[in-house]
Amino acid sequence: MDLLRSHLHKVRIPEPTNRIHKDECCVSFDTPRSEGGLYVDMSSFLGFGREHVEWNYEKTGNPVYLHIVQRRKPEVDEADRPLKKPTLLAIGVEGGFSDQEPEYDETFEIAILPDFISLPFPSVDLPEKVRLAVDKVILAESADRKQQLAAWVADKKKISAYAMDLQQLDNGVIVPPTGWKCSKCEKTENLWLNLTDGMILCGRKLWDGSGGNNHAIEHYKETKYPLAVKLGTITADLEAAGNCMPELSRFGVFLLFCSDVFSYPEDDSVEDPLLAQHLSHFGIDFSSLQKTEMTTAERELDCNTNYDWNRIQESGKDAVLLFGPGYTGLANLGNSCYMASIMQVMFSTHPFISRYFEKQSLKAAFATSPADPTLDLNMQMTKLGYGLLSGKYSAPTSQGQEGIRPRMFKNVIASNHPEFSSMRQQDALDFFLHLFDRLEQANPGNHELNPCTGFKFIIEERVQCPSGKVSYNKRSDYMLSLNIPLHEAINKEELEVFNEKKAAMDLDGKEVSTEEIVRPRVPLEACLASFSGPEEIPDFYSTALNSKTTATKTAGFKTFPDYLVLHMRKFVMEAGWVPKKLASGNNSAEPAQPVANEDIVSQLASMGFNYLHCQKAAINTLNAGVEEAMNWLLSHMDDRDIDDPISKDQRGSEQSVDESSVQTLVSFGFQEDVAIKALKASGGNIEKATDWIFSHPEASSSASADSSTSNVKADDEDMPDGSGRYKLMAFVSHMGTSTHCGHYVAHVLKDGKWAIFNDSKVAASVDLPKDMGYLYFFQRISS
Repeated sequence: MDLLRSHLHKVRIPEPTNRIHKDECCVSFDTPRSEGGLYVDMSSFLGFGREHVEWNYEKTGNPVYLHIVQRRKPEVDEADRPLKKPTLLAIGVEGGFSDQEPEYDETFEIAILPDFISLPFPSVDLPEKVRLAVDKVILAESADRKQQLAAWVADKKKISAYAMDLQQLDNGVIVPPTGWKCSKCEKTENLWLNLTDGMILCGRKLWDGSGGNNHAIEHYKETKYPLAVKLGTITADLEAAGNCMPELSRFGVFLLFCSDVFSYPEDDSVEDPLLAQHLSHFGIDFSSLQKTEMTTAERELDCNTNYDWNRIQESGKDAVLLFGPGYTGLANLGNSCYMASIMQVMFSTHPFISRYFEKQSLKAAFATSPADPTLDLNMQMTKLGYGLLSGKYSAPTSQGQEGIRPRMFKNVIASNHPEFSSMRQQDALDFFLHLFDRLEQANPGNHELNPCTGFKFIIEERVQCPSGKVSYNKRSDYMLSLNIPLHEAINKEELEVFNEKKAAMDLDGKEVSTEEIVRPRVPLEACLASFSGPEEIPDFYSTALNSKTTATKTAGFKTFPDYLVLHMRKFVMEAGWVPKKLASGNNSAEPAQPVANEDIVSQLASMGFNYLHCQKAAINTLNAGVEEAMNWLLSHMDDRDIDDPISKDQRGSEQSVDESSVQTLVSFGFQEDVAIKALKASGGNIEKATDWIFSHPEASSSASADSSTSNVKADDEDMPDGSGRYKLMAFVSHMGTSTHCGHYVAHVLKDGKWAIFNDSKVAASVDLPKDMGYLYFFQRISS
C-alpha cells in the first residue's frame, strides 16, 4: 500500500471529457475477456493487453493500472425462445436488432508495474483518490461505447420542402385502388404515383436491365413535378405500418401512415405531412389500401437481416471454415462490410503485409506513435495488420470465429469524413480510394513506406483531330473504371427468352423468382476493349484548324502496376430512386482539410502556449479534446517544424469543382489548371467552361498540334513498371439495389486456394462467383 501511495501523483481522476479505453487494447485486439485481461492506465486512461502494458510503462513511466478481467457466465438455454424479426434498422431499441450478448462476470484489481503487484478492489484500505478514480473509470461510458451510442439508428426522413405548398392539377384524374400499371409501358411493379398530376410511372432501370424503365424520373425531367409516392407502400394498417410517422388528416384525426415518398429535386426519400390530403385529391382512400410492396427502408433492412439471399456468399454450400494466420474475420460494426472486404484484400497483398506486419513491429509502431495511439493511422494500420495476419484472434468457436472489431481503425480512417464516420452503408470503391488518399498523405514522397505505390499506374490518352495532328495527355490513377457494354453479352438468346417470359408474367401480375433471373454475361475482354477503343470527342477545339471539330481519343497504359484494380460500373447513376453515389477514377469523396477547433485552441492558448502551436496540436489530434492536444503539444515542442506555417492541402482548390468535369476538359486537350479555372468561372458548366477558355486566350493552354501534357506528379515517375501479364488474386462482390444498401464480401486466393471473407466468417470457397465481382484485384505475374 505504501508503494501505491508513493505513486498517487501519477493517478488522475477522470473528467467527463476524458476518453476512457476500457473495452480494448489500443495496440492489439486484446480485451478484458482475453486470457490476461485488460490494463487501464490510471493516468492516460488507455487500455493495454498483458503483453503490451509494459511497453506503456517503459514509454510513459505510468505505474498504476486498473486490471479488468471478464469471464463468461454459463448460458441460459434459450432454444425455445422464438426469434423476433426486427422492424426498425436500429440496435438495442424496441423493434430493432437485439444487442443481447452473453453475460460476463467482471473482476477488478489494482496493478502496480513493473512487478505487477496486485491490490484488491474494492477495498477500504485503498487511498481515497484511487477509490474515486477507479469508481469513475468503472462507471464511465467507454470511448468505444460512446462511438456506438448513435450507431445503427437510421436517419430520420426530413419533411420535404415541397410538401406543404405542393401544386396539384385539377385534371380529373381518379386513381383506382388496384390494377395499376405504368402509363408508358406495361410494368405492373415498382410503380410511382406523381402527386402533382396523378401519373403512374415505373421506377429506375438497374444495370442488368431489371427494374423499371426510368419513366418516372423522365417524367420529372419533363415536368419538374417534385413528389411521387410508391404505390403498394401506403397503408393505415398499424401492424403493417411498423415504425411510421403519425399524420394529422383533414378530419382532425391522427393517422399512422407508412409510405415511400421520393423528392426528385431533393434527391432523397422524404416525409409528406399532407400525404392523406394529396392522395384524396386523386380519389385514393388510404383505409382501402393494403401494403403490397417493400419501402426502400424495408428493402435496406431486408438486406441487413437476410444475408443468405445471393450467390456471392455461397449460401447453402457446405464450406469448410478456415482459421489461422491470414484467415481472421472482421466483425461487422454495423454496415461495415464495405470496409471489411477492402481491408481483407489489402492485407493479402505484399505491399501492405510488408509495410505493416513484416517490416514493422507493434512495439515499434507504439514507440513512434503520439501520446494517444488510438488517433494514429500508422499505429492502427499496424494493429489491424497484426490482428489479421498473426492468427492470434482466429480461434474456432461454436459458431465459427468471433473475428476482430476494428473500431479504432475505423475511427481514425473515417475521421472528418461525413459518410465513412457514419453507420450507413458505403461504396467499397469510395472507401478504397479514401484509404489510399489517407495513406498517401501519411507517407508523402516516400515510396518505400507507402504501400499504395504498387497500385499506381499511368494512363496515356491520345487525341487526334481531322487535321492529323495529335496531342497526348498522361494521368496517374490507382484503379481502372470500366463500362460494361451490355450489347457484348454472350448470352443474348437466353436474355431474349427471359425478357419475353418476364414480360408475359408482368402482364399476369406475377413476379419472376430469383432463381429464374437471367443477367447479361459480358466478357472482361469486352470491357477492356471498351476502355481502349476509339472514342469520339465532339466540340473539340483544334489549334491546328483554329475551330471546333470532332476528334478521336484512344487510351492505353503507359506503365503497368504491381497490382491492377478494375472497377466494374454496374450502376445507372442518373436514376433517382435511391441516393446517387457516383464512382469515378478520382476520389471525389475526399474529406475537407481538418480545421482546428477554436475552443481547444483558446483553452491551450490561455495556458500560455503559442497560438500556432495550439492550432497544430488540435489538428494533429483530430480535435479530440484539450487533454489530447496538450499531450501532443508537450511531446512535439522540440520539433524542427513546430514554428512552420500550417500547410494547406494544395488540392483544396480543386475540390470546389467536379473532378469528372475537370477530366472531361482535359480529354479535350486542355491542361488541368486551365480546366479548373474555367469551371470555377463558369459555375461548373462544361460548355460554358469551354467558351470561357476560348474567350480567354491568355489563360488557355489547350494542347496544340503534336503536343504533350501531363498531370502526373514528379514523384510518380518512380512508380513500378513491368510486364502487363496478370493473374486474378481477389475480388469484392456486391449485391443490392445500390451501393447504399446490400452486402459486400471478398474472395481472396490464398495458398493456392480461394477463400471467402464474409465479415467474421472465413471459409474455403465452394462455388466461386467470379462473374459477380464489383472490384477485381490482379497481381502481376513475374517473368
